Amino acid sequence: MSDTTTEERPPQQPPQVPDTGATMVEPGATGRFWSTRRRPSAVAALVLLAASVLLLSDLVAVRAGRSATAARRSLARELAERPLDDVWVLVGAGVAAALGLWLLILALTPGVRGILPMRRTNPEINAGLDRKAAAMVLRDRALEVPGVRSARVKVGRRKADVRAVVHFRELDEVGGDIRARLEEAVRGLGLSRPPSLAVRVRRPERKKG
Repeated sequence: MSDTTTEERPPQQPPQVPDTGATMVEPGATGRFWSTRRRPSAVAALVLLAASVLLLSDLVAVRAGRSATAARRSLARELAERPLDDVWVLVGAGVAAALGLWLLILALTPGVRGILPMRRTNPEINAGLDRKAAAMVLRDRALEVPGVRSARVKVGRRKADVRAVVHFRELDEVGGDIRARLEEAVRGLGLSRPPSLAVRVRRPERKKG
């Protein structure tokens, strides 16, 4: 008999990934971009500033021994004497409530509808694509399909509406080719939430006379 010597090998360890301190983010859906709301913020700030300046200047004048302005005396009298069910009181309350609701909606909603968020492959990069640019890319791809004479594309947040005019080949065949071409183009855009396609094809209108 011959002796067989078996050499034991240490178990292989998985490769170590250096810790860089960055948070890993899986590619996937990202939220919409938020608007800075510069104009509504500026209007609200200017209105509040003007009202504060008028009120403070009147209070300073009263403290200095002068009489209050006629506008403030009239406003105080109206608020004290006018009943709550008065038409003007209800109108003013409704306008104030509508403005407050509008400001709350602006504060709680993203607002940027012209930018489509793209998939995040890096935690430090948040990219977006303009809807008009996406529509131009899809329109150019649709025009590459044989038989398409012209095309119009409107890209929304959830759907891309494609309308093409076909001057030869069967409509169903051209429509299928357009859909296949644009589905590939949509995947190439790298959008976080690719829009669905609505393809409509038709023949060119015949000239009368």
